Amino acid sequence: MTAPVTAGAFGALREQLTDAAAAFADTPDALAGILRGIVDDVDRALGERLEIFPVCHHSPASALAMVRRLRQKQPKVIYLELCEDLRPLLDELRNCRLPVALQAFASELDGFPTGWGPLSVVAPITEASAEYQAIAYALETPGVELVLVDRSSDHVFQWAAQDDTPPEAEARGTTDESALHGDAVGVEVGDLRPRFAELEAHLLHHGKVRHWSEWWDQYVERPLADADYDTYRQVMVLIGSLFRRLRPAAADRTDRDADRERYMWTRMRAHLAVSGADPADCLYVCGAFHAASRVEQFGLDSTADFDITTPTATRWRYGLIPSSHSAIEAQFGLASGSVSIAAASWSKAVSGSGPTPYRLGGRRGGKTRGRKGRADTDGAPGETVTDRLSGFLAAPPAPDALDEAELRGWCVEIVRLARRNGYLASTADAIAVFETSILLAGLRNRARPTPYDFADAAVTCIEKDVVPGRRDVRRLCEILFGGDRIGQVGYESLPPLARDVLDRLAPLGLDLEKRTVQRALLDLRADPELAGCSDLLWMLRHLLPADAARPIMGERRLGHRSVQESWDLALGRHQRALIELGYEGVTVEQVLEQRLRRAVRAPDATAAVALAAVEDAIRLLDSPRLVEELGARAVQLLAAERSVDDAPEVLRRIRRLLGHYRATAPSLPAWCEAFVTTGYAHYCTLLPTAFVEEESSVRQVAAMLGFLFGMESLALSLGCDRSQLELAVAQSHPEPPAKVGLLWAARHQLGLLPLAELRLRCRDLLDNPLVVPAFPQYLSGFVHALEPVPGLAPFVVETMSTAFARLPDPVLLPWLPNLVTALREHGPELVPLLVREAERTFPGTLPALDAWVPPWVAPTPAPAPAPKAAGTAAGPGHTLLAGHPEPVDAVAALLGAEGGWHPLDSGTPDVAALLTAHPATAEAVASLLEHR
Repeated sequence: MTAPVTAGAFGALREQLTDAAAAFADTPDALAGILRGIVDDVDRALGERLEIFPVCHHSPASALAMVRRLRQKQPKVIYLELCEDLRPLLDELRNCRLPVALQAFASELDGFPTGWGPLSVVAPITEASAEYQAIAYALETPGVELVLVDRSSDHVFQWAAQDDTPPEAEARGTTDESALHGDAVGVEVGDLRPRFAELEAHLLHHGKVRHWSEWWDQYVERPLADADYDTYRQVMVLIGSLFRRLRPAAADRTDRDADRERYMWTRMRAHLAVSGADPADCLYVCGAFHAASRVEQFGLDSTADFDITTPTATRWRYGLIPSSHSAIEAQFGLASGSVSIAAASWSKAVSGSGPTPYRLGGRRGGKTRGRKGRADTDGAPGETVTDRLSGFLAAPPAPDALDEAELRGWCVEIVRLARRNGYLASTADAIAVFETSILLAGLRNRARPTPYDFADAAVTCIEKDVVPGRRDVRRLCEILFGGDRIGQVGYESLPPLARDVLDRLAPLGLDLEKRTVQRALLDLRADPELAGCSDLLWMLRHLLPADAARPIMGERRLGHRSVQESWDLALGRHQRALIELGYEGVTVEQVLEQRLRRAVRAPDATAAVALAAVEDAIRLLDSPRLVEELGARAVQLLAAERSVDDAPEVLRRIRRLLGHYRATAPSLPAWCEAFVTTGYAHYCTLLPTAFVEEESSVRQVAAMLGFLFGMESLALSLGCDRSQLELAVAQSHPEPPAKVGLLWAARHQLGLLPLAELRLRCRDLLDNPLVVPAFPQYLSGFVHALEPVPGLAPFVVETMSTAFARLPDPVLLPWLPNLVTALREHGPELVPLLVREAERTFPGTLPALDAWVPPWVAPTPAPAPAPKAAGTAAGPGHTLLAGHPEPVDAVAALLGAEGGWHPLDSGTPDVAALLTAHPATAEAVASLLEHR
């Protein structure tokens, strides 16, 4: 253990800071108080009997200091700032390729708001982190105990519920790799960043950097990489205290960081009391922000208590999920590529003469190769710790020598990558990047270009505001420095469900743990044993993201199974989703059954949702018992609905299910019959209200009528009364024109409105100039009526043709886009009927169209009566004309006809004979004369 700091160790530093505050500050008392408080925090942390090791997450400097300290101190107990319930997962890290994340997951909530589910907490682990080195040391060294002391995953959300605000989830990324953590809440050892936005902006501005990660790398990471242990500790606590004291006052009122510190110190004191361990053999690893804690529970000598609430009844499941550098950056707001740069710095530091890091899986290194023996003697027991902080703050950082070989290698490699990605880069660009990197480093007071300087120089010299490839130059620089390393959870550490999936898909002969997309070909006729793989793939298609298992050829629908299938599989890329699936059950079938039950029992479940679950159960699971249960739930949901919003979906799905059962079963199941009878009575009850409600659309009402008319014969055979439907239609009195047209169609289907009267009503609408602007809405109602009354298609074609011919352009043209939209929306059901009827009605060739007369317009010739035989008695027309021959003689004279009147029985072919042969003309004239 490091010797306690003497009372006067930091006295000179306090005096210097007080004098500086008096000389430069407008209000020296306030500034002096802050500066003295920072020094007091450092003094307090380093004087604690339990050695505190302050860290920053994913910091190579922290990891290097941790390796050196562990090899020198060899602690027996390590207290680590991680959720205490994640401890069993640490042993599984041996089977994984880093980076991975420890995860706690809960889908069934008890004690939390239902809108928060599912709950997920992740703690990512990388090799270039102090926490991993501590974990590897503890697990690989016999007799060392590793204790996680931070709040549990349940308390993470429990405390958030007390604040009535859900915890922050990760920032969404644009790539699959940046979304590996999903919507999980991230917890981390050493979240060290200013909590005061103005302070961070001030540091970035004066540091001449763009992002906090770059500032940290330049001013903290690199100077501390080679610092001795006491200097490292003092500087890290100083930074943590600075950020803690310079934060908004509102943060102190709801300080969850302080609650975490109280929690951790309470757990450590309890463990020491139970285990009897010597504090001198213990090491407390926490973030530098928490090392500068001022809570009353701080220290082993404190007697202050902290009431730790009991966890809720929520059932948590635990596992490891793959992580990546970009996922960590997205979740914790780091600069793109910063974790990759940190990993590259770590690899360089531990190579050659650097310390040998700890690794899990029996790959632990041997003796530490310290640099000139300094790292092995810092902070030795019994040595008095002196003030290293004053010298570190006063002395300028030692400039690193320019490594020309390293910089040249970067320049050559970035040009090669740029050329492979479509850029016209050359040797001249490599030289320009080399010189620009040195120039930028000089402008930023650096003797040696950092990867951030190099990336800026590469963008300036190569990209030139043009991105010909699919990757920009900054992304190429990230690839150059190690790329986005993606972790993987080993087979032995997977949950039982994930292992079962990989075992059952083994006959495909593919390595499904790879992250590449692989093609699987299934010929079920030639290889029937692959049917199990096909069934599993279709279930995974339903449960996992769309591109995890994507069918290229083949389909699975009601009553149909393809004999040949082709799949694109990327289960390795979606390992997180597969692992989280394992938290819900032991097999895929069990999880699917639970999800279907959960879907139909949800508070927002509807009859359409239940019917969809029934379809999925039939397609994916061979379980008649489950289908009957889900179907009975669909009947209950339909009877309880008070709106008709889902009527179109209900109609579509129940039609498909009835067709399936009629084709595959000798009789309909009981739940289907109950659904039809319940739906018939239910929709009859709601029909009058739906016709008049503005919230009910024409399509929804048409779907209701489609259910009533389409299921009428089945419903009547099951005991329903048709008079109920007739009364519902008679009680409907809609006002919107579209619904009026739909009601007319319904009355026509019931036989209450003959087609001739319906045609006459439409003709009257077109003849009324006040109604003409609204006629397209009537026509829209007739189009929707094809759903319940498909036999009305000839009349709809006739009405549409008449409307196109008679409607004025100012009315017709604005309506056409709406008509096209409606037909496109209802294309699968309505358009085929109209197209077939139009094909039957209209001529098939263009020349025939010119002479074509619509059948509803062409006059019907009256049949010619049979001529009367000679000698037949004259009718009243002949008698009238014979009594008044003057008009007829005048007409005959005009026509140039000569002759006189003769008796009918004379046989002379005169006018009398002509009238006898064609009596219709004479009778028409007689009728006119009578009216006079």
